[in-house]
Amino acid sequence: MLNRNQLGLLYMFMSVCAFSIMDLLVKWSQEYPTGEVLFFRGFFGLLLTYFLIPKDKLKSFYKTDRKLEHFFRCFAGIIALIAIVVALRELPLAVVVSLSYAAPLFITILSIFLLGEKVGIFRWIAVLIGFVGVLVISEPGFNEVNYLYILPIIFCIGMAFVTITIRKLSTSEPVWLISIFFTLTITFVSLFTIPFGWVLPNFKDFILLALIGVTGGGANLLLTQSYKLSEVSLVAPLKYLSLIFAILFGYLIWDEIPSYKNLVGAALVIAASLIILRREIYYNKKIPSTLRHD
Repeated sequence: MLNRNQLGLLYMFMSVCAFSIMDLLVKWSQEYPTGEVLFFRGFFGLLLTYFLIPKDKLKSFYKTDRKLEHFFRCFAGIIALIAIVVALRELPLAVVVSLSYAAPLFITILSIFLLGEKVGIFRWIAVLIGFVGVLVISEPGFNEVNYLYILPIIFCIGMAFVTITIRKLSTSEPVWLISIFFTLTITFVSLFTIPFGWVLPNFKDFILLALIGVTGGGANLLLTQSYKLSEVSLVAPLKYLSLIFAILFGYLIWDEIPSYKNLVGAALVIAASLIILRREIYYNKKIPSTLRHD
């Protein structure tokens, strides 16, 4: 019989696997419009979230006194999701995953202005190290490829706003309500892209597209459950296994070989986020369970 920490590790590992599969499927689905992929992510992710709604809330699940904050969370989340979907399609898988680890850097900075938190010297050093890593990976320049590296950064900024908003919402709102509002938003917004052209998938592609929603929704639920059962310091480092999966999938499927600079940059970003994680734990602050895709 597994104890709580062991179960937490198992849930985290399954979450990392599910997110990695979702990233793989999103990159694979390049022949389908982005809006159509978002619809499958939202609609089939919604099916999983639906089962979390308490039976006595099924008819009134949408009632809340914090509509504006939910709107802000959904708006920032949809921007982040669009950015990461396009990035996964246009950039090497390992590069996108590496840059997505920079989200805690932006959370640290924004928490000063939005939450009034004080940031000490260690976390400022971590932010500096992390941004050096981002620069090493992206190699800022003036060609078309370099501009695409902005997309994972937009994702990180969007997720920083999302995480901080969820920190506020979670004081009174249940996790399932926060999740279902966003999943409904993805589904609703994606429908406006139909006039721009959707491609009717065959049965095989339909299943694979549906799996984007199932794996994405399932991964977030597994992640949340992992943090509920285990110590954050124990399970959080497992998130970085996704880089290994990204390198492996990228090499086997798309012949993508990470450069030396990309690996060094990824190491710097990971080191920085781990420093921030340790400082958060030291000060006994709540570690959000949403530092990944929505």
